[in-house]
Amino acid sequence: MNKKRENGIIEKSIIVKNLSKYFYSTRPYKGNLLKKFKNYILPKYETKIAVNNISFEIKSGERVAFIGPNGAGKSTTIKMLAGITKQNEGSIKILGKNPSKNRSFISYKIGVLFGQTSQLWQELPIIDSFKLLSAIYNISKIEFQERLNRLSKLFKIDDYIYKNANELSLGERMRCEIVACLLHNPSVIFFDEPTIGLDITSKAIIRDLIKELAEKENKTLLLTSHDTDDIEKVCNRVIIMNEGKIVFDDTLNSLKAKYVKKKLITIISEEPEISFKEKGTNIIKVIPHKTQIEIDLTLTTINKVISFIISKFNIKDLTIENPPLEDIIEDFYKK
Repeated sequence: MNKKRENGIIEKSIIVKNLSKYFYSTRPYKGNLLKKFKNYILPKYETKIAVNNISFEIKSGERVAFIGPNGAGKSTTIKMLAGITKQNEGSIKILGKNPSKNRSFISYKIGVLFGQTSQLWQELPIIDSFKLLSAIYNISKIEFQERLNRLSKLFKIDDYIYKNANELSLGERMRCEIVACLLHNPSVIFFDEPTIGLDITSKAIIRDLIKELAEKENKTLLLTSHDTDDIEKVCNRVIIMNEGKIVFDDTLNSLKAKYVKKKLITIISEEPEISFKEKGTNIIKVIPHKTQIEIDLTLTTINKVISFIISKFNIKDLTIENPPLEDIIEDFYKK
């Protein structure tokens, strides 16, 4: 049973226990025509396990990155959470309800956005799509206008809300897609690749807006993305799937602390160029008076490298950074 806070808000928005999903397909058969016909009449099936006995819980207001390589089972899991697909085994509770048995209730409480699909009518002005969605979700005119005004201001879509969807750039359309997903004020949001195909500037804008909205309205967010900037800028927890199983579930800071085996040191020196060879170090970038060095923490320590550099060169400034999150996750998969 879900625990509730004193004000009646469910403390855990998502509870998943021992969830599994299988897909069945006919096994291809090679042989003579008679055997092929027999296989057609009495086909043999093979089972593909897309999601393999996973369990996790997400508290209300958490922003969780749900990541993994292609085919890991992420999208299948989200479809089960949203009630689009039914699981073979295990249980799901979204705001205390089973999504496959309470489709009507859940549809009013969740927002779902798949980056490669659209819920906007392409030949209609954006505002008409919004009005149709408000009718579908039984949103009153006053509530709809208040919600639309707030979201339009936040996502800055006023300039093209009366244009047809097919007249917008991808970045403009994606902002409208997110507004469409949020019009009915869902408590739980599933975003599957919300910045796919966008340019760098549009991605930065979209992820900042998603984070701002989630924080201001205390939305529970489950986000899948191959763009590690989405994860780092928006989420505070990471669930990693691989081959249908959860292989990591902890905070983003914990992921970095456990799996960062390298550091990047940037040096501003009085010398135009510095060069040296020390165990565990690799000079990866040199421009006049600026040198970037990669440190392998399995072979040496930060203090040892810094002490050596300071003793040999005239250092004006020095910064220490973690490697990009993409490199950390790539190293994680290699293990």
